[in-house]
Order: sequence, then C-alpha cells, then structure tokens
Amino acid sequence: MTPFTYTRADHPAQAVDVAQALAGAKYLGGGTNLIDLMRETIERPAALVDVTALDDTITETDEGGLRIGAAAKNTALAAHPLVRRRYPMLSRAIVAGASAQIRNMATVGGNLLQRTRCAYFYDDASRCNKREPGAGCDAVEGFNRIHAILGASLDCVATHPSDMCVPLAALDAIVHVHGTTGPRAIPFADFHLLPGETPEIETALAPGELITAIELPAAPVAAQSTYRKVRDRASYAFALVSVAAALDIEDGTVTDVRLALGGVAHKPWRAAKAEAALRGRPATHDAFLAAAEAELSDAAPLRDNAFKVPLAKRTIAAVLSSLAGDAA
Repeated sequence: MTPFTYTRADHPAQAVDVAQALAGAKYLGGGTNLIDLMRETIERPAALVDVTALDDTITETDEGGLRIGAAAKNTALAAHPLVRRRYPMLSRAIVAGASAQIRNMATVGGNLLQRTRCAYFYDDASRCNKREPGAGCDAVEGFNRIHAILGASLDCVATHPSDMCVPLAALDAIVHVHGTTGPRAIPFADFHLLPGETPEIETALAPGELITAIELPAAPVAAQSTYRKVRDRASYAFALVSVAAALDIEDGTVTDVRLALGGVAHKPWRAAKAEAALRGRPATHDAFLAAAEAELSDAAPLRDNAFKVPLAKRTIAAVLSSLAGDAA
C-alpha cells in the first residue's frame, strides 16, 4: 500500500493552501475515478484533500444561465428541474454515463477530471506516455477499437471518457477555478487539451488549482436538445460515439445549432465545422449528413476503429433529423 495523508477542506482557499503545503496532493471529490486509480497504483498521491464540503448548490444566474457548484452530485444535476427544462442534453448525458450508485457519489468537478479508460493506461506493463512521459504508446499499434479518430497524435490516441462533458462543450460552459493567485474562469473549449507531445498534461489547470463551479450561459436553443450514446451494451459502457445536439429551426431553415461529440477524441469534441455548415441551411437529412461529412473529413482512424467514422456520421445525422422532426 502507498501511504498518504488525508485532510478535509471547508472552503476553496483552504483547499488550495493545504494542497500547496503537501507535496504530491490530489483533490478528492466522490473518488469514483481517483480511488480506482489508486487501487491500481496508477495514481500514487502522497496526500488527499477532501473537497466534498465545498459548494454543491445549483443556482440561476442573473443572465438566465446556471451556476453549478463543483461538489454537486451528478444525480442532483441530472434531476434539477431547470437542467431538465433548459438543458435536456445535459440531463440525458449524465443519466447515460454511469450507474445510479456512481452518479450518487460522483461530483461535477470530478467528472471533468476523469482520466481515460484506455486499457494500456491502466496496464503498468504497457507503454503509455500519459502514465509515463516518453515511454511510448502501445495503443497506436495495439488493440485500438475504442480509441480516437480526431485530434490524436503518435504520442497518445486515448479518448476522454466523460458523457457529461460532451454537452458542456456544446453549451459553451465556463469552468471557474481557484488557485494560489485567486479565482479565474476558463472557457470549456480551452479546459481539456489535445495530446500533442504532452498527453500527460490533460487540462489547462495550473498546479494546485481547484475547480469551484461550472457556469452554463443562457442558451434558448438548448431547450430543444438531446444526447445519444452509441455503445457496445445497453448500460454502463463507455461511448464508442456520442452526440450532444441542439437545434433551432425557423421556416425550415437552421437558425442555430450546437453540436459536440464524445468517444472520438482526447477531449470532448466541439463539432464547429458541422455547425458552420448547417447555419442558414435547410433542415433536411441530406444537409445534416453533409455537415457530418464535413466534420469527419479530418478523421484519422486506426487499424481497429475505422468503423467510428461512418458511425459518427450516421449518428449525427440521425440525432439532428430527430430534433428537426420534434421541432416540426
């Protein structure tokens, strides 16, 4: 067993101070990912700073959005009436993400910091640049069926596992954090990083920074939204491809669209090319399929996961067609 110390924090500044004072400290929320990694000795923190006593409220902002405390449980967020009414894609993604028991434990802040479920990352007998920088990546030439088709590099082809983060990317969420220099806000699009040559650096967090809240801007288009997850079995499986989509149509024309993909990249993938291809275009299945083709034009599949490219295209078109039908 790797020994570690445990401290409970009552407010963000205290948590940051404690983490700064204890070398090798990690923040502990629900522990649904970190504790598993500690059991597998993939993570070996010398200290845990429990932050579950921090803000867990979900409140409406003056601008009509929502502010979600980082310690809020996934279950509470999915069930919140304002989330279900204004951002149904988010509620559906959370429910699709895990068992009820895990959702009852997992925190919103911790969900953003999940690490990949790549088998080579979990196997310390394998080469993994994310686990040991410079070691190499056995997944590139190994069994890579679940791995990335967009934004990967030769140093890492892992995918981000979160369902909740996919709609957060589509909704232009803002991540509020607290560090040694005080609070700051990070646009969600900038929070998770592509692997490049440093796949071990997964987020834009500075050392010791703590997630304190997630802010959802007001987004009327999100009221007409959904989340679809394609996976190997009906429950408790990570996405092969997932789609978070919102669509606004007037007189048969797309006036606004939000689209993000999961299971295809090292970070939740905002489908900006598809969005640009759809705005101002007819809301037809052919247009949706053409937009999906544009988004997947840069896909670089590996030996075992080429099926994800047509699967992603068909899923995007099907989800948007379903929303268009609902709108009509």
